[in-house]
Amino acid sequence: MPELPEVETVRRGLQPVLEGARIERVETRRPNLRYPFPEQFGERLAGRKITSLGRRAKYLIADVEDAPLLICHLGMSGSFRVETDDDAAAPGSFHHERSKSETHDHVVFHVADAKGVPARVVFNDPRRFGFMLFAERNGTEHPMLQGLGVEPTGNTLDGELLAQLFAGKKTPLKAALLDQRLIAGLGNIYVAEALWRAGLSPTRAAGTISGTGKVARERATLLATSVREVIADAIAAGGSSLRDYVHTDGSLGYFQHSFSVYDREGEPCPHSGCAGHIERIVQSGRSTFYCRQCQR
Repeated sequence: MPELPEVETVRRGLQPVLEGARIERVETRRPNLRYPFPEQFGERLAGRKITSLGRRAKYLIADVEDAPLLICHLGMSGSFRVETDDDAAAPGSFHHERSKSETHDHVVFHVADAKGVPARVVFNDPRRFGFMLFAERNGTEHPMLQGLGVEPTGNTLDGELLAQLFAGKKTPLKAALLDQRLIAGLGNIYVAEALWRAGLSPTRAAGTISGTGKVARERATLLATSVREVIADAIAAGGSSLRDYVHTDGSLGYFQHSFSVYDREGEPCPHSGCAGHIERIVQSGRSTFYCRQCQR
């Protein structure tokens, strides 16, 4: 499933054409994706201007004037592409080629961008685990967004906050980092990479990085820094080209070529001076990759 860096890359790819654009009409080519489309989905968006396109965790959120907020999730295989009259093809060199069948083009937004140039923004999703829902502007947060934790970008997530979030928790450190109620948007790939950078074992109890002692404070600060940096590096690289994930322009992300531990079972640990090898274990039914020798 695309993680936060991939979703942020999609947001940045869509932003130039969608922010300030007017939605002329919306085609829905089936009644549902993961969930049914809201009633009068297209009618409530047609003729409205998109004032901003944001992201919360792994959700894209379009602020549409005089309409509900539009919440989009890519699911397992969803992707957007932008088509104009001058460039109807999706450029890019594909490692895992995405579906080009119109049977998987489930939603088409016909828009005129801020300069009046017509474009089509197409949502393609072979597995149909993605969704589009409305969030009404009544002051009540949408259930999909309720209870989400702090974003792992910027400087909000620091060692002090991480120590507070994990205080007293006996759950494994990896599971705590994946808890969306604590930190929003982290997924399996980048948690593995951040833990390796911080030299911390995914099996360590989360509460061990809390406390007032010097070692605990150092661990919390290093982990918070590693989380922020790995997310920033992945966004800068355009995300990760895992399975059939693609960007809005049809190209793949390349952060996967910088993976240090994820999906590198049996390979030597990249840490300088470490003689260990990357191992794979299973935690909560998901693969965990780490170096037992340098991650303690």
